[in-house]
Amino acid sequence: MDIVQIISFLIGVVLFLSVVFLIITGRLKERYSLLWLASSLFICILSISRRLLEYISYKLGIYYPPSLLFLAGVLFLLAINISFSVTISRLSSKVDTLAQEIALLKENKGSP
Repeated sequence: MDIVQIISFLIGVVLFLSVVFLIITGRLKERYSLLWLASSLFICILSISRRLLEYISYKLGIYYPPSLLFLAGVLFLLAINISFSVTISRLSSKVDTLAQEIALLKENKGSP
């Protein structure tokens, strides 16, 4: 293994352990952590074997293997954005419902 592979493997391990620590301390919910855990494992696996990266790239029709890593990063960010958009939409609907319920409660409280 060369130094680049070792550093990228260590980055994957540190990312994985950081996510696990955030889950244990309750600062990150499990459902939001799945993409982070998957990406850290992906980094570790691809950093261990350069041949695997080249093989997957070849099978996908990507002729420059590091482009696969770039593509994976972009897809990861897209997945995170979609996940957060769904969560924000759900929370926005809940906030609207709560605001309407509070308005009704305040109105009922004011009348005799």
